[in-house]
Amino acid sequence: MAAMGAMAAMGALPVGAGALPPLPTLGVPGVPELKPLTRYEAMRLGPGWSHSCHAMLYAPNPGMLFGRIPLRYAVLMQMRFDGLLGFPGGFVDRRYWSLEDGLNRVLGLGLGCVRLTEADYLCSHLTEGPHRVVAHFYARQLTLEELHTIEISAVHSRDHGLEVMGMVRVPLYTQKDRMGGLPNFLGNSFIGTAKFQLLFALKILNMVPEEKLAEAVAATQKPKKPAIDQAAGATGNPHAAKQGNELMAAAKAGNELADRAEQQAAAEAAEQAVAGLEGQAVAEQLVAVPAEQPVGLGADAVAEQPMAEPME
Repeated sequence: MAAMGAMAAMGALPVGAGALPPLPTLGVPGVPELKPLTRYEAMRLGPGWSHSCHAMLYAPNPGMLFGRIPLRYAVLMQMRFDGLLGFPGGFVDRRYWSLEDGLNRVLGLGLGCVRLTEADYLCSHLTEGPHRVVAHFYARQLTLEELHTIEISAVHSRDHGLEVMGMVRVPLYTQKDRMGGLPNFLGNSFIGTAKFQLLFALKILNMVPEEKLAEAVAATQKPKKPAIDQAAGATGNPHAAKQGNELMAAAKAGNELADRAEQQAAAEAAEQAVAGLEGQAVAEQLVAVPAEQPVGLGADAVAEQPMAEPME
């Protein structure tokens, strides 16, 4: 790794000194490529460019999950304040800091006890989007004990619980269901170039075979199966999978019948409500019509009748 970092740091050579081999690319289907450039080229970019520096800390891990799944490596990432996954690091103001000095300053706030050097430099890429940012990436291999010490120290750092919610380890294995482990982890949301940098480092440092990376990425792009199908598939029992599908179909049919009954009941209630409103309207009309008075002589009529003359 140190040789690779030194080669990348050299960048473009003077004319006549020979040419460096092409910079490595990710080459994983489904992951957009970022334009690589050497450290030398990155340092020659104009003042309109911003520089971000992030680091991947990792350690060989001989552990076995459930006593049968090799862990191979422990790789640290962070859960950020915005709910996105990323690597420790941040932006570096090139007016005041070198890349490594700026990176170590940020790492001190989030981790507290690690310093990287130019020998840990891994790669630089131009980011996509409206902002002109070149992303520098570093990688440092530690022992598992050193990595664990950093995890403990991170809990007591200044940024813990504020900008950093906590450290997480990346699962590098894939379980039998083709989703558990790395595929599910890659299905999370990452900040900026973090997902690309993770896959790039895993490939370049030979931590995960390239075909396994491609399979993990492809698995995240497939539609997810219902939970009952996943449980049956995990047991490896096709009969259980068939029973699960039958239960799903029966449950769906039962839901449809319940929906129909509910709709019918609602329609009947609506009809009853309309009938009640119509009856109420008729009654109100009957009350509103005044009763006709019988034909006869009222008090006024009696008063207006001429008085009969007395008989002589």
